Amino acid sequence: MRLAVTCIGRLKQGPERELAERYRERFDDIGRKLGFRGLDIHEIAESRARDAGARIAEEATAIAAVLPDKYALVALDERGKSVDSASFAQQLGRWRDEGIPSTVFLIGGADGLSPELQRKAQLRIAFGSATWPHQMVRVMLLEQIYRAATILAGHPYHRA
Repeated sequence: MRLAVTCIGRLKQGPERELAERYRERFDDIGRKLGFRGLDIHEIAESRARDAGARIAEEATAIAAVLPDKYALVALDERGKSVDSASFAQQLGRWRDEGIPSTVFLIGGADGLSPELQRKAQLRIAFGSATWPHQMVRVMLLEQIYRAATILAGHPYHRA
């Protein structure tokens, strides 16, 4: 199974980008041994439309253009479910074992994801009830993906 993180907005050079890349590389190292074929990052430019509805629609169109044919969809959503690391790992492992070719994680823009994309998501998750900057959400998501791989591998990185 291939993983992809699709984000509205770009990470500029700096500590957030370096940390995100570190977790992506760590995942690639351990993920191959677990049947994961890589972790791609798709950065989509923020819409410049004047109103929120138009921005959400433009961003949804751009997201749809990079979605693979068959995939499990995970939306990062402040109203999503709080999922512990072990459950997150189990879900990724289930999708991999079921032969799902790709899992796509979506991080929306400042106005959020379109209702259609939210409906298509098999899982909607939140990193608590606080509002987080998109850069931090990306780093936290990549860390959790890496942590999920370590849990699936039985590695001691994860300690409950």
